Amino acid sequence: MKGAILFASALLLAATAANAWVRDQQPSPAPPAAERPKILTDVGFDQHLGDTVPLDAVFRDESGKAVRLGDYFGKRPVVLSLAYYECPMLCTVTLNGLASALDVLSFDPGRDFEIVNVSFEPKETPALAAAKKAAYLHRYKRPGAAGAWHFLTGDAAQIRRLTDAVGFKYAWDEQTKQYAHASGIMVLTADGRLARYLYGVEYAPKDLRFAIVEASQGRILSPVDRLLLYCYHYDPTLGRYGKSVMAMLRVAAVLTLGGLGAMIYGLSRRDRVA
Repeated sequence: MKGAILFASALLLAATAANAWVRDQQPSPAPPAAERPKILTDVGFDQHLGDTVPLDAVFRDESGKAVRLGDYFGKRPVVLSLAYYECPMLCTVTLNGLASALDVLSFDPGRDFEIVNVSFEPKETPALAAAKKAAYLHRYKRPGAAGAWHFLTGDAAQIRRLTDAVGFKYAWDEQTKQYAHASGIMVLTADGRLARYLYGVEYAPKDLRFAIVEASQGRILSPVDRLLLYCYHYDPTLGRYGKSVMAMLRVAAVLTLGGLGAMIYGLSRRDRVA
C-alpha cells in the first residue's frame, strides 16, 4: 500500500510539473485561454451548397498555360481544394490527407473524377504549382493522376471570385506573415455545383467516395457540421502553441490530476477494508 501511494504521489508531482510547464509556455500577458484569436473571427467556410462556381474564372495551370476553371468540369465530379503552396502549416497537411484518402479509393482519377487545387495566394507562380504537383504525383501513383490532378495559380480578382463562390473565408496576418484559414475540401457536380464539404485534414475514404458518387448523380447533400481546424494554432515566430491548443493541454493536465486523486482515494479505501 505504501509503495502504491508513493508511486501515485510521484505521478502527481510529475503531472503538477507538467501543468506548470504548460502554464510557463503561455506568452505573457495573454488573454483568456478560451478566447478565439481575433483574426479567426471572419475565417472559415460558409456552405454554399447547390451554388455554381465561376466556371469562366481564368487561372494558370502548373505549366503556365491560361485555363478556365470550367475546363475541368463537364464530364465528371470535381474534388476541389484551396491551399497555397508555400503555406508553413496546414495546407500541406490538408493535401496529404486528401492524397491518403484518394489512394484508398477504388475510383480512378480522370475517369471517375477530377482533382483541382487552387492557390489562394496571388503571388504564387506556376513553378511552385509544378513543384507541388510533382511531389504529390510521386506519392499518388494511380494511373491517370498526372492528367487529372491540377494545380492552379491566379491573380487576386479571379481567386476572390472562386473563394467567395464556395464560401471560403481567410485573412492575412501581417505579424506572422501567413494566412489564417480553415481546412477542408469540396466535392462538386460535373456542371460545377457545390455538392459536399468535408472539413479537417484527414478525410475518411468512405465519406469521400460517397460524396463523389452523390455528386456524379447530381445530388446535393445536406449541410455538414463545421468541425473546422484552423491554420493559426501554432505561432512559428514564438515557437509556441496558440490559445486553443494551450487550453486543451490544461484540460488534460487537470484530468490527469483528478484521475490520480481518484486512484489514491480508491487505494486508501481498499486498504481500510482489508
